Amino acid sequence: MAQQTSHDEIRVSERSRGGGPRQRDRADQIVDAAMKLFSEQGYGAVSLREIARESGVAVSTVAYHHVDKLSLLGEIYERCTRPMNARRLELLGEAQRIDEASARLTAILRAYLLPAFTSSDDTIHGGARFTRMRAVLSAEGDPEARRIIAEAFDATTRQFIDAICACLPGASREAVVWQCQFLLGALYYTLINPDRIDRLSDGRTSGADHETAIGMIVRSTHASLMALMPPPEEAVLQG
Repeated sequence: MAQQTSHDEIRVSERSRGGGPRQRDRADQIVDAAMKLFSEQGYGAVSLREIARESGVAVSTVAYHHVDKLSLLGEIYERCTRPMNARRLELLGEAQRIDEASARLTAILRAYLLPAFTSSDDTIHGGARFTRMRAVLSAEGDPEARRIIAEAFDATTRQFIDAICACLPGASREAVVWQCQFLLGALYYTLINPDRIDRLSDGRTSGADHETAIGMIVRSTHASLMALMPPPEEAVLQG
């Protein structure tokens, strides 16, 4: 019994440190497998047994690293969103130093989009698969999954909404929130279905050209947001 207790203590110690190289490799395999299955089938349709099979480990190994499927989803979001949100806020800080409102708005929109497009090429932090998973889970509507999504993104998104509103005197915050929702939809669809651009343009442009994609989304969103401001004569009356 004393020997068993010793093994248990070692096991707990490994988990608190993240485990050795083999444990970390297995943990990464499990996270990658779960992200793949969630992005293809959604959250509700995938079981821990399927995740274990996809990652090539026993179900008990999945349970060792994650109490349940929700814990695993939380780990995916933590890994993928922390660097993205940090980069967004860094770029937002730079954008807010621009004095002219229209130019500042352009920089704010780029600050929001650029890290998402960068991470779509980054397999370590989720890439396009994570973006696809976000879109699938958002459409699926599982309340627990939605809570994790909200916890991962809402605080950062609110800072961007505040910054956008500061560029648009007289525009209602509610209208800005709607436009930000449309911006997110454009971001999702552009990243998960780039081939449609190639097909409909007959190959004259490519959805894989991220700089062009960012420029087009920024241009259309900027115009939509600027249109929310009241005409100058109304602004004078409101003032």
